[in-house]
Amino acid sequence: MSALRNIQTTMRRDRVFGFLQPEPDFALPVDTSHGAILYVEDVSVRFDGFLALNRLNLSVNEGELRCIIGPNGAGKTTMMDVVTGKTRPDTGRVYFGQNIDLLALDEYQIARGGIGRKFQKPTVFEALTVFENLELSMASDKGAWSTLFHRLTPEQRTRIDEVTEIIGLQEQQGWLAGSLSHGQKQWLEIGMLLMQNPRVLLVDEPVAGMTGDETERTGELLTSLAGDHTVIVVEHDMAFVRSIARRVTVLHQGSVLAEGSMNQIQSDPRVIEVYLGDET
Repeated sequence: MSALRNIQTTMRRDRVFGFLQPEPDFALPVDTSHGAILYVEDVSVRFDGFLALNRLNLSVNEGELRCIIGPNGAGKTTMMDVVTGKTRPDTGRVYFGQNIDLLALDEYQIARGGIGRKFQKPTVFEALTVFENLELSMASDKGAWSTLFHRLTPEQRTRIDEVTEIIGLQEQQGWLAGSLSHGQKQWLEIGMLLMQNPRVLLVDEPVAGMTGDETERTGELLTSLAGDHTVIVVEHDMAFVRSIARRVTVLHQGSVLAEGSMNQIQSDPRVIEVYLGDET
């Protein structure tokens, strides 16, 4: 890939990957000595009179796989927007570990500091190969000078190999991303986030539009990431949630309605009334 093409690609990427802003990377000194890596405390967000989040309280432990469910308009997307700095709440606090005030950081600082977000629709560079997509997303200085003269080190090549193995695209490293299936594009974007070594991954409806086999593989992938990463999955596909759920939080009208194991959630009459209905 030519240097000019690399720079042009970098300039197009800031919508999803704020870490490509031309400032040095930095690691946030996150204190998780109390177990939790993410705290959302009494957070409220109002849009033109509509209360999207209503004194939301939520905490997620380090290394946890947490599923967030709820009806449309429950506040799931707004919650992710607040955590990643896209939306500023009217009230409340949001902390990364015990000590990092996320409301004091810009969106790109949060992304570079260890919180990655994958949107529902995969956003990959279809004209670039799988390898090049991962190379572009690697945690490194994205300034114009370093981009122009960048050469991969053996360690960086090894990391790309490791990530392609994790996402199951070892044999597709040289393929153009545009030739991948929908599911493979989703896995590639997860891999692009992994290249940044995030502590927390926010994943929005990862199996929408996938085949049955792709859905199963995605569940295996997200489950494998938990422990090394904290994985927060927002999803409407209840069969998929059941297959991966360890702890589930149900949002309703901007607040936590219920929280617990999948068995506890499925038997909660409040959840059945407002969300699950006949699905249980």
